[in-house]
Amino acid sequence: MSIEQGVMAMAGSFVLVSVILGIIWTPWALGFTLFVGANLLQAAFTGFCPAAMVFAKLGLRGGCVFNK
Repeated sequence: MSIEQGVMAMAGSFVLVSVILGIIWTPWALGFTLFVGANLLQAAFTGFCPAAMVFAKLGLRGGCVFNK
């Protein structure tokens, strides 16, 4: 798994969990979905992604996800 795939898997999991919590627990949980989306958007423009730095320290390799 590459860093990019790890970031996408983590972000997708967070969005799914927060939407499920928003449906069954409280609509305020959807604020986490907003945070994840905003973080993905800023990472696309700035290149700064804390999750990618954590995955790199864990030993995941960098790579280009969509050019295979």
